[in-house]
Amino acid sequence: MAVIGAGAMGSGIAQVAARAGHRVLLFDTRLGGAEDARKRIGADLDRLAQKGKLDPAQARSIAERIVCVHALGDCALAALVIEAIVEDLDAKQELLSEIERVVSDRTILASNTSSFSITALGARCRRPERVVGMHFFNPAPVLALVEVVSGLATSTDTAQCIYATAQRWGKKPVHAKSTPGFIVNRCARPFYGEALRLLAERAADVATLDAVMRETGGFRMGPFELIDLIGLDVNFAVTRSVWQAFFHDPRYTPSGLQQELVAAGRLGRKSGRGFYDYAKDAQPPAPQSAPPCPAPLRVIVHGKTDAASALVERMTGAGIEVQEAPRHPVLGDGAIETGPGWLVPTDGRTATARAATAGLPNVVVFDLALDYGRCTRMAVAFADGCDQDAGNAAVGALQKAGMAISRLDDVAGLCVMRTVALLANEAADAVTQAIATPQDIDAAMCDGVNYPRGPLAWADTVGPARVRDVIANLGAHYGEDRYRVSPLLLRRAASGTPLRAS
Repeated sequence: MAVIGAGAMGSGIAQVAARAGHRVLLFDTRLGGAEDARKRIGADLDRLAQKGKLDPAQARSIAERIVCVHALGDCALAALVIEAIVEDLDAKQELLSEIERVVSDRTILASNTSSFSITALGARCRRPERVVGMHFFNPAPVLALVEVVSGLATSTDTAQCIYATAQRWGKKPVHAKSTPGFIVNRCARPFYGEALRLLAERAADVATLDAVMRETGGFRMGPFELIDLIGLDVNFAVTRSVWQAFFHDPRYTPSGLQQELVAAGRLGRKSGRGFYDYAKDAQPPAPQSAPPCPAPLRVIVHGKTDAASALVERMTGAGIEVQEAPRHPVLGDGAIETGPGWLVPTDGRTATARAATAGLPNVVVFDLALDYGRCTRMAVAFADGCDQDAGNAAVGALQKAGMAISRLDDVAGLCVMRTVALLANEAADAVTQAIATPQDIDAAMCDGVNYPRGPLAWADTVGPARVRDVIANLGAHYGEDRYRVSPLLLRRAASGTPLRAS
């Protein structure tokens, strides 16, 4: 096989293929580029050997299977060619056409593009049925996911061959149809977009929002930490690319705040400053946590608590007396009476709206958690008319259960709930449009970006009807088409069928 382009992605792919036993031809137009990449690969393999993760003889054997070539014609005998050059549509199209002239008619031409249409990439080729996307994630030797992307002309045999090849390389491939962003870069947009909107609305500071997503939502990194790692310019460019490709659909509208930071050169880790300051003497900001508040001696739980039952169990275990009562006629299931006030799970409305509808001023809403029994932080918001003592009682009950409490401004849907609901909504639309199966979408989001749970599986746990209501309430609050409910989510909510059902 051959890899064209010896940058970070190309060299990583070459290393993966060589480790799987292939003889890899590595080509780059930059003078000495392929040789430099081969040296980096050798150094990486040596480090693995020094750590005991690879036999030294095996490391040498892998490195020897990578051969630098100096012309595309040297790749004539390759059965598979993967291009990993700069993300420029014309350059990629021209390269694929040129490769096609030197390889056999049986050679598969794969692109590692993260953003361009596979249909468009194959359009200038004589045999577009053999052009396929093979999208690795950086660093390729470490991350398991490979998106196998089929354009309109890609043959089933070609896609299946690449899928099987990725499996043989120890990767976790998923099938996807060519669409802007494929699976991961499309379905992940709400993870960044909602965080940026919350920051723009001054719901909380960057460190607090990141902490809530980690400690409550179970995500490995908060959205701002991850954007800084990716690069604000790269993340912004992907968002803008998806937005433009979907004809300015408001669901993908880029953030003006992010655009300003990019214009200022605050690109994240690589520039030394992004949402965080990476100077040597900079102190990382701490998330905001509420000061200790007195806990009520008794709470009354109204109706079913579902996933939040573990939260009630934590209160009981902490010594708070828990009594049960029928479902509240307005606040609904899961409302917890904390004496002077009410602690209720978010349904996508603000605490102020919930209070006004119920005619109860002392309402505090709390966020969704990946695991209410183990989370270490909880986000809450007070209704505008909430009495301080009533709010403190609600906070004290949660603190007594063993959680740090981050008080957000009264934003609709809080942080984790609105993000998870919109991730699931985007994934449901991808299923509706046959971009990928529910199982492949969830696998891609877990293996590609380390989500703690696939968005469709998470929505099934929360309940499709509740997710639908959260998004509908967000739409009513903002009055924007950005928060329209996926047709599949509407159907599953109406029928009570899981989103992951075939």
